[in-house]
Amino acid sequence: MSDLSRRQMCLRISMLFNGLVGMLLGIPVVRYLFSPITRGQSAADNRWVSLGAVDQFPSGQTRLATYRNPAANLSDGETAEIPCWVRNVDGNNYQVFAINCAHLGCPVRWFPQSRLFMCPCHGGAYYEDGSRASGPPERGLFQYPFKVLEGKLQIQAGELPTPGASAANRDLINIRSQRPCA
Repeated sequence: MSDLSRRQMCLRISMLFNGLVGMLLGIPVVRYLFSPITRGQSAADNRWVSLGAVDQFPSGQTRLATYRNPAANLSDGETAEIPCWVRNVDGNNYQVFAINCAHLGCPVRWFPQSRLFMCPCHGGAYYEDGSRASGPPERGLFQYPFKVLEGKLQIQAGELPTPGASAANRDLINIRSQRPCA
């Protein structure tokens, strides 16, 4: 140890410090790279959440509703409240749309006068049934799986209804859209 010069000692200390900082910065990168392997879906991620009583959604109308993300933390605050559009087709059939445009995810607005959903970012338009009307989006609005239980409209939350959603959720949406609610 007595052979160590001041310069060598500082070099070793700085190398140790840089190594520790590199390891700390590398942890999030490694977690991101291995997240598809380690991330399993918990039961809370696909929980059914209530949007409210079916009376809140009159027949033939489209209304904005919100729900709290079941995977949210207490520190998420207002950002855990997720909006969606609920369309009561005829009193028995519902459609629940994600608020995001299928093009780049901007929030769409409902215009009852024209019966269209419009995206303010790039001029995308959707018919009232969520199908693409015009603009850059190549597909319709994303839909949530839903059910009516004890007079309340519920959606399966936790996994956003996107093309990357699990096949089981997409099949459930297709089944729900083909038959009336109980």
